[in-house]
Amino acid sequence: MDITGTGKTGPVMSNREEARVQERESTLQGAELFGLSDEKVEGLGQTISRAISWLVSAQNPNGYWVAPLEADATIPSEYLFLHEIIGRPVDPGLRGKIVESILSLQGKEGGWPLFKDGDPDISATVKAYLALKLSGFSPEDPALVRARAWILSRGGAGKVNVFTRIALAVFGQYDWEKVPALPAEMVLLPSWFPFSIYSVSYWSRTVIVPLLFIYHHRPLVKLSPERGISELFDPAHPDGERFLPSRKFFTFRNVFLRLDSLLRFWNRHPVPFLRKRALKAAMEWMVPRLAGEGGLGAIYPAMANSAVALHLSGYGLAHPLMQRVLSSIDDLVLPMGEKVLVQPCVSPIWDTALALGALVEAGLSPDSPTIDRAMEWYRSREVHVAGDWTVRVPDCEPGGWAFQFENEYYPDVDDTAMVLMGMAKIFPYRPDLAARMDDVFRRACRWVVAMQGTDGGWAAFDKDNDMLILNNIPFADHGALLDPSTADLTGRVLELLGGLGYGPDFPPAARAIRYLRREQEKDGSWFGRWGVNYIYGTWSVIAGLKSIGVGMDEPWIIRAMNYLLERQNEDGGWGEDCLSYASSDFSGRGASTPSQTAWALISLLHGGYCDHPSVGKGIRYLVSRMGEDGTWQEELFTGTGFPRVFYLRYHMYRHYFPLWALSLYRNLKKNGMALGHERVAVWKRSPYAPIRNSA
Repeated sequence: MDITGTGKTGPVMSNREEARVQERESTLQGAELFGLSDEKVEGLGQTISRAISWLVSAQNPNGYWVAPLEADATIPSEYLFLHEIIGRPVDPGLRGKIVESILSLQGKEGGWPLFKDGDPDISATVKAYLALKLSGFSPEDPALVRARAWILSRGGAGKVNVFTRIALAVFGQYDWEKVPALPAEMVLLPSWFPFSIYSVSYWSRTVIVPLLFIYHHRPLVKLSPERGISELFDPAHPDGERFLPSRKFFTFRNVFLRLDSLLRFWNRHPVPFLRKRALKAAMEWMVPRLAGEGGLGAIYPAMANSAVALHLSGYGLAHPLMQRVLSSIDDLVLPMGEKVLVQPCVSPIWDTALALGALVEAGLSPDSPTIDRAMEWYRSREVHVAGDWTVRVPDCEPGGWAFQFENEYYPDVDDTAMVLMGMAKIFPYRPDLAARMDDVFRRACRWVVAMQGTDGGWAAFDKDNDMLILNNIPFADHGALLDPSTADLTGRVLELLGGLGYGPDFPPAARAIRYLRREQEKDGSWFGRWGVNYIYGTWSVIAGLKSIGVGMDEPWIIRAMNYLLERQNEDGGWGEDCLSYASSDFSGRGASTPSQTAWALISLLHGGYCDHPSVGKGIRYLVSRMGEDGTWQEELFTGTGFPRVFYLRYHMYRHYFPLWALSLYRNLKKNGMALGHERVAVWKRSPYAPIRNSA
């Protein structure tokens, strides 16, 4: 039986592979841990054992792992904005801690950056400034004096992005007429229409639909002069220059600017019955997606906009629907000592999949209760709703997992593929578990394969969400309106397909390989959409190509290996600054971090460089940087929300990625094969594998 209906099956193992797997299996004997240290790297065994102990102990009793997910100052600032708009007082103690969190992120130049040690960003700085003014700060406060000087030196608050302009317009600090238009009637457009809500990404869609109510009502929270930020605008250039037309006569930018003028006129003079119908349709779209405890899209901006939309539509603070929305938002507030972290979302599925992946490579016994708890939790989190993805993939049964605890309408390929890879490495030794999870596993496999784009790649949440000209509309000045295929997602699915027993001749895999060859950068790396950046992308692709059976001695693979070798730091680690999204000069360049070092090492190890001096140096870097608590420290941001706009610090990355790299190194040195790959070889013979050998 195959998972796609194509009749393709996985390759048959050679006698040599069979013998090797059987020999390896005979050594397991049910032990909780069966890895041994490599004598050539002092302390490797102890390092791995301590990391395992820490990670196992960090599992929630319900079976999952999760750690804080940190962004920049915009999220706590917007949390204060929301409560001001809907008239919900913030507890003074909580407000004080949020203010302390915002102040702690202010940079040396006076502005607020998008990531730790980054350059100030004018939109983030204006939002933080307004949040502090709303919290009672005087413009003469030293923090605001420094921030104001920096903002004015950069042209004033008129230079901010669209989402900041909307926030300023809500508070009467900016003219609504100068905000790019979003007419409510767009929700009525058919899904095939270029400007429908299904032409943009899931995150844009869930932000835009409730935003239509805000545009329609144009709410105005009147601020007294002392609470406003008029002092931040340059009188000579109050609107900045963000929406000036191109000098060329015909460009998509100019076309969309003219269209924006027409839509603004429409918004001033809507057809009453059509506007009423549009708002009704928008509410009917939104309310089902507010079911449960996850909130709209389970991401803060969409959740906050939905609360404002309900408020403007007459829902009081005591209404059950509003209470549910506000509760989901409050769940993102995480006390951290004297400060409070307001998270953009939570990452339990992702953290759990990666923690399990690291533990499996480290030798965690398949009989461990740790695994049983995780598998049962996965079953409880499976997606059962035919979400927005069905617009492009209408004939596939729902399956898979989302990123968060609950986000039923929006499972994603990345999380689902990573979960399935872990299962494929565990089930061969746990037929009882494989039988219980068989239906869950097969649904998810079929869903992932069905989501492949026509270009051969995979995107995160939708198929063929790639009408790139839409990034030219004025509203999309953040450049992240769409969800096209990416190299890192495509590599992840290839890694899964290889784990299921497919080879490079399997048609979906062959198309994906061609896509990756086209996407490779001139220097040999791959762009990382969801992690910083080219080191992340290269890791994801190389792991996938190795798993699917592409030869690691091919010239294009060697170019990727050379890219990584050339970018190792003197301390033995690897790092990459978030600035690499803006300039290729920073590609693979930056202060060493445990997670990025692990990505580079895993790539090189898969590429056959286990005995290379640079790998040994990188392993020693990780061993020497482990703390007494059995884990690593990492304060720099290595995760990506939207390139150049929004970055993430996954607090869990420093725990499981180094363990994964060290364990992979140990297994290759002792046995010549990744433990995960050995388990996949066993999986091919399992009666529960979705791909069965014809023999």
